[in-house]
Amino acid sequence: MLVMKKYKIVTLGCRTNQYESQAFLDQLKKQGYIEAEEGEQADVCIVNTCTVTESADKRSLYQIRKLSREYQPSRMVVTGCLAERMKEDLKELPEVTDVIPNHQKEALLSQVFPEKEWPEFRIERFEAHTRAFVKIQDGCNSYCSYCVIPFVRGRSRSKKMFDILREIESLVENGYKEVVLTGINIGDFGPERLGDLVRQVDKVEGLERIRISSIDPDEVDDDLLDAVINGKKTCPSMHIVLQAGSNLTLKRMRRKYTKQDFLDAIQRLKKANPFFTFTTDIIVGFPGETEEEFEETLQLVQEVRFAKVHLFPYSDRPKTRASRMPNKVPQGVITERKARLLEVAQRSAFALREEWIGEEFSVLLETEEKEGFLMGHTETFLPVFVPKQDLRPNTVIKVKVIHNNPEGYIGENQADRKVQTLFA
Repeated sequence: MLVMKKYKIVTLGCRTNQYESQAFLDQLKKQGYIEAEEGEQADVCIVNTCTVTESADKRSLYQIRKLSREYQPSRMVVTGCLAERMKEDLKELPEVTDVIPNHQKEALLSQVFPEKEWPEFRIERFEAHTRAFVKIQDGCNSYCSYCVIPFVRGRSRSKKMFDILREIESLVENGYKEVVLTGINIGDFGPERLGDLVRQVDKVEGLERIRISSIDPDEVDDDLLDAVINGKKTCPSMHIVLQAGSNLTLKRMRRKYTKQDFLDAIQRLKKANPFFTFTTDIIVGFPGETEEEFEETLQLVQEVRFAKVHLFPYSDRPKTRASRMPNKVPQGVITERKARLLEVAQRSAFALREEWIGEEFSVLLETEEKEGFLMGHTETFLPVFVPKQDLRPNTVIKVKVIHNNPEGYIGENQADRKVQTLFA
């Protein structure tokens, strides 16, 4: 009887890590591996780690121990940013058999199992997702004062446009309707312009939606704006990184833009398309952040009305300038400010959605997060709950949004105007 080899993969952190783990998964499946069920022994476990915060370090180490205990793998492979930063320490862990740093990730399985012929490191699907993240770039040259990523991901480098397009075509052939162009710092994509890449992706037959992942406001130039606004498949929504609403804080962070640069990028896109929406990242409690500086961030969040804000309490990272800065903000103050900012962000997002009650949107259905309802997102990345009925995930439908809740819209499928009540 043929005995199938078994794997387990756990991914922490960014979309780039998620993309890379999917590539491992595709390689393993092509070699006949199947996912180990809970309690089964695995031939190989891979933990793709993150080190962007202290809590990410702890979660990564927890997953290494958890997988070792539950799956007792023959090979426990640790990769990702923590593996880059703490390679020697991880090698000392009794559970770990292999530590593969980021710059060797694409050859990970060839290093662990050199006796096998492994397929090319690229993705053809994105398990359990209706949108696929496609890595177009890796590394960062910025060296912001709080960030360890340039130390663990290396200098910026980009994939070739031909390879990116080939990968997206494979995803479309496998039924994916939406792709997100992602990387560590996609504004550094080159030598071609990012706008030119977007235009080429826009031509891929069968693809319905294109999203731009995290980008800095000074990198939203006229060419990229033109490609996004005039694309047939580009979504009118973008994740533009803020980090702080105070120029003093941004300067200490060594960010290369000002608050006005951020607002200018927002206003240019909104002028081109009034429906355009934005998501962002904000760090709370950066060293030296005064109450006045924090209030500037609160005011900017109220002004922009983001569709979603990702909040991160400041975390000291080894080797960074910020870790050596004076005037650290007490943890209690960070916690209190995070709660205040979260409340403002949620109220602002709710007010943003209120503007478009009664409008019709195209919605990509994703998951059944509420019983009897499928959740999806509009082109503008606003969450919508639609009565499930005969609908299926990974379907794009026309939806009229008829009610707004803290979790998102309740929508009416325009092919079936019956509406149920989602929240009592």
